[in-house]
Amino acid sequence: MSLMQDWENIVAQYSQDAQSQQKFWTNYYLKEKEVYEQLLTQPVEVVTGTVKELAEKYGMETPLMLGFLDGINESIKEPNPIESLEEDSTVTLDIDLEKLYYNMVGAKADWLYELPQWEGLLTEELRKELYKEQKSSTTIVKGKKIGRNDPCPCGSGKKYKFCCGKNN
Repeated sequence: MSLMQDWENIVAQYSQDAQSQQKFWTNYYLKEKEVYEQLLTQPVEVVTGTVKELAEKYGMETPLMLGFLDGINESIKEPNPIESLEEDSTVTLDIDLEKLYYNMVGAKADWLYELPQWEGLLTEELRKELYKEQKSSTTIVKGKKIGRNDPCPCGSGKKYKFCCGKNN
């Protein structure tokens, strides 16, 4: 069984009832926060090792480390082949800090993008800009509504209600 299957089975196991699901994710997010605190303390360091070595280094079970790697994968410069990773697979974490912050905002992970370690890594202005950029990327902007008596956008010169706005 692959590590991804192990991770998916663990998630499915704790999804049976709301209480166990809540407890599992709370514990996972706390562990995830600890790993990010360590990673962001020395952000220029490229972290390399097997999945098992990284799990031991950060005090996580190996399948949980795969869950972490899956979450950070879009924020590293060279993504790892998450689906095919095994315990002895070597992974590299060369973090793109701006992308990581942007993705944390997108995931609504305030416990991560509000970590104090960010203060020394990205300026407050850049963090605000990334936050705003991420939030606006998911905002749907509707076009101006055409009024019944406005000129028809098809260019016929007729009022909208007598042209494309007609009920057939």
